[in-house]
Amino acid sequence: MTTRPALLIAGHGTRHEGAADALRARVRALAERHPDVPVAGGFFGATTSPLPLSGAVDELVARGATRLVAVPLLMAPTGALRETLPDAVARAVAAHPGVRAVCGPELGPDPRLLGALERRLDEALGGGARRPEDRARTTVLLVGRGAADPLANAEVVRAARLLWEGRGFAGVESAFVTLAAPDVPAGLDRCRVLAAAAPGPSYGRRTVVLPYFFFAGDLLERLRMQTEGWAAAHPGAEVLGAEPIGVAPELAEVVMERYRAAGADEAAFDGRAAAEDARPAGGALPGAAMSAAAAGGPA
Repeated sequence: MTTRPALLIAGHGTRHEGAADALRARVRALAERHPDVPVAGGFFGATTSPLPLSGAVDELVARGATRLVAVPLLMAPTGALRETLPDAVARAVAAHPGVRAVCGPELGPDPRLLGALERRLDEALGGGARRPEDRARTTVLLVGRGAADPLANAEVVRAARLLWEGRGFAGVESAFVTLAAPDVPAGLDRCRVLAAAAPGPSYGRRTVVLPYFFFAGDLLERLRMQTEGWAAAHPGAEVLGAEPIGVAPELAEVVMERYRAAGADEAAFDGRAAAEDARPAGGALPGAAMSAAAAGGPA
């Protein structure tokens, strides 16, 4: 087949209109940059999302798409969910006989996205040219969503280590908003202890809380409430909050790379991709293919 598959950008679990606006902006930017690829986006895992994934599938099918590549806007695996991305896509394509889809892996910790996170840290610290000692007295708390699956949480810890390497920060610790330990207050406690134990004067050492997800929404609000509560209980501590990655230009590059990789193999659309194989060394999961017939929909 010579026609390109459509790109379905999938966010997870938000009812936040601001996150929906950010995803719409990313879809528009990708469509302008890649006019030969039909693009739409929506959220799965939230029944009352202002931008549901099923609506994005309907839009792409109405535009003539018969093959879809779903790319999740996830920095780390979510672990077991009531509705996974393959589940959500399978249910959406079940209403469209003959439509086939394949799901790509999560996006992090791609080096380009780590670079975008580093930029968010510099913005939180005040931006501009900074001295090495400014970073040397800063500890970063990288906060992931949290999952019941320890392998999913381990990906956040791995990203924290990669973010720390060679960037001059005093340390990069990890924590989780929900479902996993350490939680945000415990993570901030650890950052404070490590700062006090570091050589040299510890007064004024700061912690930057860095979200390890893409958009504002319910998750970010919970993170900020937990951070503010801890800061109120520790008035002598300096705690700064960084913004999520958002619509950073690096995001478009990584999404298109995942799209091309997942859509390059025609066998994936025939259901021959090994979706449940073990994660390879590079961290990417093989695509999960589904069609209306395979999902139990109309044949």
